[in-house]
Amino acid sequence: MAVLGKLLRNRRAGEAGLAWHAPNLTGPETLRVTSPDFEHEATMPSAHAGKRSGGRNTSPALTWTGTPAGTAQLLLVVEDPDVPLPKPFVHGVFLLDAALTDVARGALDQDGATPGVRVLRSGKGRGYLGADPIRGHGPHRYAFQLFALAGPITAVRGGADPAAAKPRAVLDAAGGVLARGRIDGRYENP
Repeated sequence: MAVLGKLLRNRRAGEAGLAWHAPNLTGPETLRVTSPDFEHEATMPSAHAGKRSGGRNTSPALTWTGTPAGTAQLLLVVEDPDVPLPKPFVHGVFLLDAALTDVARGALDQDGATPGVRVLRSGKGRGYLGADPIRGHGPHRYAFQLFALAGPITAVRGGADPAAAKPRAVLDAAGGVLARGRIDGRYENP
């Protein structure tokens, strides 16, 4: 697999494809998102990597401040803009109660039953998918993007429940961003 990674080394989805740059998700950058597990743009511990990459597929703990009054719901999106695909790979989409100011380590996992956290589909399955770059492709960034929404996402195109919808359909249904913030982690498959 390392040979394939080296061949694809210069192919990346790119920053522009992240939810962060979607016209319906723009807004002021007033949420301060941090993690006790890694600093912004620093390497994430292997526990947060996928099992194929030697990790435990455990979502990191996240904390945020600056949620404005009038926030109806928070939308958390985790994406890899360095994957060699046309669009960033979605490592998780989550709807959070507006009153939350943090999520504990593991709260975004597939079978997590954390109060106030609604685990939706990811690019493959449901819940948080740990960092899992192709061997030899180099370091990948994982953007943890948090959006404070003026209205909740209760349905997506065609009236479907967000839990059954593909990640991009959920992102398209979001709007009315009051604030947003992000923290990026990095991981390279050993």
